[in-house]
Amino acid sequence: MATPDLNQLIILFVHSLSTEKGYSENTCRAYMHDLKEFALYIRKEWFAEKDTALDAGKINPLMIRGHLGFLHKKNKKITVARKLSAVRSFFRHLVKHGFIIKNPADLILTPKLGTKIPAYLTVDDMFRLLDSIKTDTLAGLRNCAIFETIYSSGIRVSELAGMNLCNVNFSGQVIKVAGKGNKERLAPLGKKALDAIKNYRNRLQRETGIMADKNDPLFLNLKNGRLTSRSISRILKEIVNSCGLLTPVSPHTLRHSFATHMLDAGADLRVVQELLGHESLSTTQRYTHVSMDKLMETYDNAHPRK
Repeated sequence: MATPDLNQLIILFVHSLSTEKGYSENTCRAYMHDLKEFALYIRKEWFAEKDTALDAGKINPLMIRGHLGFLHKKNKKITVARKLSAVRSFFRHLVKHGFIIKNPADLILTPKLGTKIPAYLTVDDMFRLLDSIKTDTLAGLRNCAIFETIYSSGIRVSELAGMNLCNVNFSGQVIKVAGKGNKERLAPLGKKALDAIKNYRNRLQRETGIMADKNDPLFLNLKNGRLTSRSISRILKEIVNSCGLLTPVSPHTLRHSFATHMLDAGADLRVVQELLGHESLSTTQRYTHVSMDKLMETYDNAHPRK
């Protein structure tokens, strides 16, 4: 029996990421884009008969290396590594389900990546940013609550955008977070963030009549729908520009700042890993490179024989 067409297998694979592994819509969309790009390259460069089906069983390591060479012309190494990871996972899935015998991407080496230290704000700049948010309007109260929550908990912007009112435990001072792969975790939330959420929701009810239904989105846009990750990023950019910070800042920068400031203050690395929702400790260890600056400064100032 012939192997199903490559494009059909890609669709089945991405569907399995959603239904079996619980990957988010954005993640599935990224996999689909990368694999469709791969299939397009394979058809264009390696299959003479353009109208025939692409047989996944005929794809070999040479073809995949050719695709990587093509990607290197217009992508950074980290992007090429991500796209190769998608291809490798796809073929691993095909082997597991018996569509092909061997994974042709197994022997392909991932491009070497330099260690990238995450961008972050100093404590002073972080406070300057948060304190600059005007809270005399409903939108201002909402924006204050959004960015106080991200910095207080270190959650991803996508996790915050998907949060409902029921996810906030005001008495317990924690929030329930649905992370990657729909894995839930609890994250502590400081008093400033909790007070900011209360002030926003109270004014929202007074001005719009929207009652505090536990299943409602926590943060609403101007049309009273769920606020998206993209909108949150745009709002933050406007706040950064207005307060005069010269450092490029995204919601992820606030997450990086949370982790860095926690480690600088002496938090255990594994505790920070749990708070960030990282599966691998090595992911969290990136932040220790940042904290080494603080450590070396302390050493230089304190050691009598340096």
